[in-house]
This record gives sequence, C-alpha cells and structure tokens, in this order.
Amino acid sequence: MENLTAKEGKTHAIISYITFIGTIIALILNNSAKNSFASFHIRQMVGLSILSFINSWVIASILGRFVSFGVFAFLAVLWFIGFIGALNGEEKKVPIFGDYFQDWFKSL
Repeated sequence: MENLTAKEGKTHAIISYITFIGTIIALILNNSAKNSFASFHIRQMVGLSILSFINSWVIASILGRFVSFGVFAFLAVLWFIGFIGALNGEEKKVPIFGDYFQDWFKSL
C-alpha cells in the first residue's frame, strides 16, 4: 500500500517523466511544497535527461549514430523502469546510475 508522501507526490513524479519540459514543470510545482517522493523521481529524470543530452550531442558525434542508438535504447529502458516506479508509488532507483543521481542532485 502506498504511503501518504508517495500518494501526494505521485502526480508530480509522473509529470517529471514526460519529456524534459515535464521535468521542469514538475520541478517548479514541487518547489513550493517539497514532497520527498516527487523529488526522488525528479532527480532520477534530471539525471536521465542529462545522459540523453550527452548521448545525442557527444556520443553521436564521436562514436556515431549506431552506438548512439544503442545508448538511446538503454536509456529508454532506464526511463521505463523509473516511470513504472512512479506509477506504482515506489522509490525505485534506475539501475547503475540511480544512486549517483540521488547524490548529485540532492538539492532538488
């Protein structure tokens, strides 16, 4: 069963996974009344967005589109894991990078 914090922040958490614009909107909405559940998922999505940006600009130009597509597919799987966690009301970190995202973006 969901706890009250997850229930209150679920909408902001889900919004954060809907493109980079959704992440910004969720960040603004969560800024007025901080919710730890929403903040958790916003941090996960900010990290995934940064990795996606690096993939599309750096990896694609240096290693080529084929490698970039593989990285994109991997990031899509991580996004899906995070999104399902938000839908289910779970603070489930994305594999490999989740702990780093929580540490690097703890001020969000």
